[in-house]
Amino acid sequence: MKQEKTKSKSRRSLSAMISRLAVKGRKLYLYYTEGVWSDTRGGWKVDVIRTINLSVKSFLNTDLQARASALTYQTMLAIVPALALLLAIGRGFGLQEVLTQELYKAFPSQKEALATAFQFVDSYLSQSSEGLFVGVGIVFLLYTLISLLGSVEDSFNLIWGVKQGRSIGRKLTDYTAILLILPILMICSSGLSLFMSTALHKLLPFGFLTPAISLAIDFASLVITWLFFAGAYMLIPNTKVKFANALLAGALAGTGFIILQWIFVTGQMYVSRYNAIYGSFSLIPLLLIWSQLAWVITLAGAVLCYSSQNIFHFSFDNQIAHISMDYRRKITLAILTVIARRFAQKKPPLTNHDFAVSYNIPSRMAADVTSQLVECGLLSVVLTGDNGEEHGFQPAVPTESLTLGYALDKIARKGIDNFIPDFNTRFSQLINVVDGIDRATYEQADKIRLADLEIKEILKP
Repeated sequence: MKQEKTKSKSRRSLSAMISRLAVKGRKLYLYYTEGVWSDTRGGWKVDVIRTINLSVKSFLNTDLQARASALTYQTMLAIVPALALLLAIGRGFGLQEVLTQELYKAFPSQKEALATAFQFVDSYLSQSSEGLFVGVGIVFLLYTLISLLGSVEDSFNLIWGVKQGRSIGRKLTDYTAILLILPILMICSSGLSLFMSTALHKLLPFGFLTPAISLAIDFASLVITWLFFAGAYMLIPNTKVKFANALLAGALAGTGFIILQWIFVTGQMYVSRYNAIYGSFSLIPLLLIWSQLAWVITLAGAVLCYSSQNIFHFSFDNQIAHISMDYRRKITLAILTVIARRFAQKKPPLTNHDFAVSYNIPSRMAADVTSQLVECGLLSVVLTGDNGEEHGFQPAVPTESLTLGYALDKIARKGIDNFIPDFNTRFSQLINVVDGIDRATYEQADKIRLADLEIKEILKP
């Protein structure tokens, strides 16, 4: 009897312990997946959890996958001009042979397809630099690559919440600079290992130094890859990106890219059966898979770059997706009130990031609200910050005229109305009642100036 009671007691205690662990595990899971974005505490631990959370979500994000697919398609169209530009610059540095050997190394089972691709590139370069085709060839090459970069910029701007891209003039100048800088970094990354190892073997014939030197050269090549991605994250979005955030995202994306490249090169050994079915065409589906994954890594790095610079951007993400119209209107008016009061007090304008830091309003929501208020004609964009490169906001109308009623009326009337045939006739009684309520509300609210409303500033610890 005593033994049975003891066994029964131990089973109950074990069952209770498992239940407690399950509850605790569920709480931790809910916090790591959703709750961390509602946590207003600072500290590196919360930031690290958010970064890991965001990394996983980025790879599973359907929009990210769709963008990567679109960029993969454009990459296929631009691959010959891109190779032509890369090999042309490599030829100028005397590294064309190094680049071709690197490509053969990356695709060991696709030598025939690469040889054919190099023939296309040589033909393309010869046609682009001779006779009638000299102008047309260069224009087509630049157009194809600029079009690809334009799509990349659109994707990066979407991630950063930037509504307006570069002008045509800026695209020509900025993209030309990008097309010259980034390929040089790629060439240096590919050619550095071979060039430095050959030079150092001649200078330092000591065998025991070889492993350390090889490791240092490989690390230097990895750093250049990091700088390549960091440069892309800094130069391509039409906004100011801090170098520290771009470097952090570039290091993670660059490392992911190197791992993907290693997996892809290693996996080439196991596609002999695949080659037997498709022959030299087997490079195309493999290249599509590699390109898709490479763009997913690149876009995920852009998301991480943005979130590390604007850590509050994804705060309350789940709640924002299901926000009520009433609460959104209150947040919109709160942002407008803060801007009006600061302007009346002659204080510097706030940016979307400032709203996140000072008022816990997620910067993505602040960006959406300020963009709407600019379209309504209630706010105007001004340059602010230490270098005058950040976008701040100030009232677009005098603060004396900026009343609650005026703001409500402008926000309510934003957009197109009266486009459904016979709608006003069918629902005339309802429309008259609603218009009457709106008029009464606006007349009463028109007596309240937004700049006079009190805002309690809560000091953060």
